[in-house]
Amino acid sequence: MEERLQKVLARAGLASRRAAEKMILAGRVRVNGEVIDQLGAKADPERDRIEVDGRPIRTGTPRLYFMFNKPAGFLTTMGDPKGRPTVAGFLAGLGPGIFPVGRLDMDTEGLLILTNDGELAARLMHPRYHVPKTYRVKVEGHPSGRTLASLADGELMIGDRPAAPAEVEVIKRGTDRTWL
Repeated sequence: MEERLQKVLARAGLASRRAAEKMILAGRVRVNGEVIDQLGAKADPERDRIEVDGRPIRTGTPRLYFMFNKPAGFLTTMGDPKGRPTVAGFLAGLGPGIFPVGRLDMDTEGLLILTNDGELAARLMHPRYHVPKTYRVKVEGHPSGRTLASLADGELMIGDRPAAPAEVEVIKRGTDRTWL
């Protein structure tokens, strides 16, 4: 059954739909030997030969999903030009096209979803879908009510950028730190 080419590429785990659109517009995709460089093209993943960068895609590749507890000290990316450690080393052997959904800062640890399902990744990360994210944060000291209110209003600066507005609640106060 024919469907939009970017959807076929996303479901094959090659990229999100938006990234697949960029591949198409860059002329990197061929269907039955013909370069496709316009959006709106359709293909039948069961019948047509679809290639990206000259390599055939496997539309029968099963979608894979993993939960990964990212340790601190690793970038949430598949490669870093500066040579810093990344989560890519943990993904070896999980299957083709596995990538992290979203990002956690290098110094942050916690749950990352890993998948080869570009469509799911787009639905979880694109602001259009309004998927809420929950973080538990350990901070030094005891933030004042005013600081918590400024975080909730998006007025708190982190470095040189304002933090996004967030719902904040104190979970636990220790002697010298607080869990939010």
